[in-house]
Amino acid sequence: MSQMHQETALSRCPNCEEPLESGDLFCGACGYDLSVVPAPPQDHPTIAMAAPVEGGAPGGTTASGPGAPTAAASGSVEWSAAPVAGRSEPPAPGGAPVHAPAGVRFDRPNTSGPSPDPVSGSGDFELAAPVAPDPRTSAGVAFPEEALTPPDGTKLCVACRAGHVDPDGYCENCGHAQPRERDHMEQELGSVAAVSDRGLRHHRNEDSFAVSTTALPDGSPAVVAIVCDGVSSASRPDEASAAAAIAANESLLESLPRGAHPQQAMHEAIVAAAESVNSLAHDDGQAREHDPHHHQNAPACTLVGAVMAGGLLVVGWVGDSRVYWVPDDRTTPPARLTEDDSWAAQMVATGLMNEAEAYADERAHAITGWLGADAYELEPHTASFKPDRPGLVVVCTDGLWNYAESAAEMAAVVPPDAHERPLHGAQVLVGHALDGGGHDNVTVALLPFAVPPQGAGSAYSTA
Repeated sequence: MSQMHQETALSRCPNCEEPLESGDLFCGACGYDLSVVPAPPQDHPTIAMAAPVEGGAPGGTTASGPGAPTAAASGSVEWSAAPVAGRSEPPAPGGAPVHAPAGVRFDRPNTSGPSPDPVSGSGDFELAAPVAPDPRTSAGVAFPEEALTPPDGTKLCVACRAGHVDPDGYCENCGHAQPRERDHMEQELGSVAAVSDRGLRHHRNEDSFAVSTTALPDGSPAVVAIVCDGVSSASRPDEASAAAAIAANESLLESLPRGAHPQQAMHEAIVAAAESVNSLAHDDGQAREHDPHHHQNAPACTLVGAVMAGGLLVVGWVGDSRVYWVPDDRTTPPARLTEDDSWAAQMVATGLMNEAEAYADERAHAITGWLGADAYELEPHTASFKPDRPGLVVVCTDGLWNYAESAAEMAAVVPPDAHERPLHGAQVLVGHALDGGGHDNVTVALLPFAVPPQGAGSAYSTA
């Protein structure tokens, strides 16, 4: 998950050796009270800089403005070019171009023992084996039967099966932390699938995603995937990522069916996501004594998304989550379609360091762009491509690409049949990150991009 300042190494629970994070009051695995031991240090996930670095979009990536499309999608879709009033306009085109990968054409406009025997010959009695205590009793006092049924709206502890779970997710009887619904999430919807996992080192999942399908005005399908990574040094990062994913998805589902150009729709979706996250800073909600940062930073997250519509592949992002293109024909080189808003990317873009030097630096994953009330200026990046061959679109957080950073490394771990079984493919990719250490939350969405057969002499033909 993204971070806005450096953290130190994790400590472990003195009771069960589960890795801990700074500010934990109870162990997330066994519920051990940590107030009697020193606060554990934190690990080293992505960090974000306190101030933006001059020089614009990292890596020279064009943050294009789709206000005036110059190329229409294939088919009969007529993209509207009018910007939405009351929202920030996309940056005008004119920066360094985004180079299209092989096989992808850039299309402008541009997140019990036995019973006792009778007296034996020895004259001794055998003792019965001890009976395990009933978990429904505490200190030898049995709970009344009605207490075993939790009141409406509450849950029964998965550990002792006796206590009720309090609003903070801990058992009122044994103190055991309960599994959270967001610890592992999966969704498959037609030709798009996504998986998100808490990972092996963090006590909660601060990533979120949204996948959906809709139809364009001509009836052709549009597929959407949004992935968000909470900035864990900010307050309520899990709420920020969820709010951003929901807002961006809803915006796209509203604008695409009415004929908005997918790239303009993506820009509007990022703006809507930013507004949704900003609103959390003014929503105090209930007391959050378990959040060590609740008094410091406004909720924040990164966002990356992809839309497949009308033969176009449109990507948009703010932060360091990424989109990769993996062709079905693995003899064709894969490509990364986004540029990170990060310190390392800016060092490489300005020529101050080569890529190896920049990413070896401890500041490499310091993000320079995010969604949140304390972001200096929102700069949504969008790009549009028109693939001429089928492939797989991989939308992911750094919890995955930290273990497969280059396009070639990512393509190598994507299962060959992922375009036919996207959910299985996403599960395999999450497993790859967990096998590599699972130091961060992991989220990935897969969108198979199918190109219809064309006539002889066309850019792509299945013949």
